[in-house]
Amino acid sequence: MSILLNVNGIEVIYNHVILVLKGVSLQVPEGGVVALLGGNGAGKTTTLRAVSNLLAGERGEVTKGSIELRGERIEKLSTSAMVERGVIQVMEGRHCFAHLTIEDNLLTGAYTRKDGRAAVAQTLEKVYTYFPRLKTRRSSQAAYTSGGEQQMCAIGRALMANPKMVLLDEPSMGLAPQIVEEVFEIVKDLNQREGVTFLLAEQNTNMALRYADYGYILENGRIVMDGAAKDLRENEDVKEFYLGVGGGDRKSFKDVKSYKRRKRWLS
Repeated sequence: MSILLNVNGIEVIYNHVILVLKGVSLQVPEGGVVALLGGNGAGKTTTLRAVSNLLAGERGEVTKGSIELRGERIEKLSTSAMVERGVIQVMEGRHCFAHLTIEDNLLTGAYTRKDGRAAVAQTLEKVYTYFPRLKTRRSSQAAYTSGGEQQMCAIGRALMANPKMVLLDEPSMGLAPQIVEEVFEIVKDLNQREGVTFLLAEQNTNMALRYADYGYILENGRIVMDGAAKDLRENEDVKEFYLGVGGGDRKSFKDVKSYKRRKRWLS
């Protein structure tokens, strides 16, 4: 499988002083679903923003390392140039234009397309096939729809741009469990049927590892572990710290690992 995205040892600094990412490396294969896991403040959103070039708005910048999309260095590209290359980010917090209808929100996603109205109308129908609930609410103002519908609208709007890769930031945040499942099922469907590649940042480790092929665990701006989703699900340390299985009140994944090492030395 060819590598679509290659992040190689990046450091990200905010406001010229705050080091947030410390040598993060990861790869996303073409047609894969890769999960970035970790608690709040681990650096997941910053990693996504580094890829989509949205850091400047937050006074952040990549100061070391490289980011390549199909072998092309992309750190200096504008966000619109990233959209042209098929990379779309769905921001955390279900950003919709509150005063626009669901359908108008979706159509804003097709703004950069140059393949004509008929093709855009075709994509809109496809989005409605994946999100039937949006079709029934198409003329409702986004402000008056539920959190789940707004999340679906945000993902649907990204799909309107015909993306090759979607960066999905905390899709489960604030949603009821059955809606979370629905959203992840749609991600799986889009990946398998449409070949859309996903890099998703998610605190809900359990859910993310059920749907991803591969996972990276971030802590304090570093990747502390990575592996096939199946292996991470079965890993004792991951179970203990991230999946809520096993006891103990360790403060961090690093403590779990050093605790395991101490145990081995003592035995």
